[in-house]
Amino acid sequence: MLRAEGLSHTIDGRAILTGIDLEATAGERIAVIGPSGSGKSTLLTLLAGVITPTHGQVRFRGAPIGESARQEISYVFQGYGLMSLLTAAENVEIALRAAGRPPAKARELAADALETLGMTPYADHLIEELSGGQQQRTAVALALARRPALLLADEPTAEQDPGHRDLVLKRLLAETERGAALIIATHDPEVAAQCDRTLRLDDGIIRDGCPEWDSNPH
Repeated sequence: MLRAEGLSHTIDGRAILTGIDLEATAGERIAVIGPSGSGKSTLLTLLAGVITPTHGQVRFRGAPIGESARQEISYVFQGYGLMSLLTAAENVEIALRAAGRPPAKARELAADALETLGMTPYADHLIEELSGGQQQRTAVALALARRPALLLADEPTAEQDPGHRDLVLKRLLAETERGAALIIATHDPEVAAQCDRTLRLDDGIIRDGCPEWDSNPH
């Protein structure tokens, strides 16, 4: 479903990623781990087609990522990517309408996604009125509501208490059961343990061997 070949990225002359090769198949769960600053967020941003790599390419279903491919990809940003002047429900609905869903269907899908993440009591709250954990669950709901073929999630459990962490992880993993590929950047060994395989990034390079877990999620 997804293939990255020779993926490298440089910002202001500094190498962020170097020579990354990665494949993800339908239904696969991949954890990307590594210390802060190792390039995890940059990798997911490149895989989502949000930015263009300095070298190499990312292909989705055999073709370079374009607008049609982006309709099948959901990305949970570490900073959530929500609009603060809108409610939680409106944030999800607008994303669905932008993806072509009729207004009534967008409202229905948004309500369902928020409910599965325990956000129904806060659906009509402005984003700025929500806690960090609630905002994060809203961002996850937005990603899930789009029913993506590829789901990229950057530290999606970092702001959650243990109970909500398990809920968020359960919902993300459930997407693979219907055939979506999941790539999740995480500092949490318990989250990584739920994945089929783990890639360890260190200084922008995929390394072999056991990780040394960094307890700082940022």
